[in-house]
Formats: sequence, structure tokens, C-alpha cells
Amino acid sequence: MRFLTSDPIELAALAATVESPERGAVVSFLGVVRNHHGGRPVERLHYSAYGPMAEAECARIVAEAEPRWRVVVALRHRTGRLEVGETAVAIVVGGAHREAAFAACRWIIEEVKRRVPIWKQEVYADGTVAWVDPTAASHPADAAPQPA
Repeated sequence: MRFLTSDPIELAALAATVESPERGAVVSFLGVVRNHHGGRPVERLHYSAYGPMAEAECARIVAEAEPRWRVVVALRHRTGRLEVGETAVAIVVGGAHREAAFAACRWIIEEVKRRVPIWKQEVYADGTVAWVDPTAASHPADAAPQPA
């Protein structure tokens, strides 16, 4: 399975790879290019990756998640130029129950952002560009909830 693609991601095709009669929960996450970051209007993104390492790390993440939660995972991440509204990353998890599927999906996106060598460059409406740390929250509302 290839995890990186320069083509648009088809969610229905990914979901079809994890659906089966024994999986009562199919959970998906889409990371979509938004039109703002840190209070600045974003015009588009460009994702770069170290391909062989990114593919291998995505495979390791999927291989870790599937037995841990007893789920099946489909994962794709775009590379290249993306416009506002396009899907940058898609994760679909199929499992017997929703708790495991949600937990696995959440863990996978955090691990992809933390471990996979994919770099995001934002192009702002004013023509300037900046590399963005994929593990940094751009807004307090974007940060993961902290345990009480």
C-alpha cells in the first residue's frame, strides 16, 4: 500500500478498503487545507516529503495501530501543491466497535504529524511563505485537550 500521493484523495475508495460485515464502526478523519493560520489568510499549501522514509513510517504507524486496537486502517497523505478546501490527509479506520475505531484514528493522525517526514509550506495571501511545524497548534482551539 502506498501512503503518499500527489493525486486528490478519494475518501469513498479508502473507506471501501476497510469496510466488512464484521466491522460495525468506520471512522474517518480528513485534514483539509483551511484558508487561515495564525490570523493570516492562507492561499495554498505545498507538502514535501522524504518519500521512502515517509512511506516506511506510515507503514509502521499502521502496523502498530491495527493490532493495538484490532482495527483495519487506510491512510493517505498528499504531497505537492494543495488549494484551500482540498484534503491533505485522510485516515479511515474500521473496527468492530466505535471506541477502538475513534481511539485508533486519533492516535494515527497524531503519530503521522509527529513521526512522518512531511513538511508543510504555507503560501499566504500577501505572497509570503512560511514552513509550518506540523506538531504545533496554530490556535488554542486547535490544541489537543489535556487531561484534567
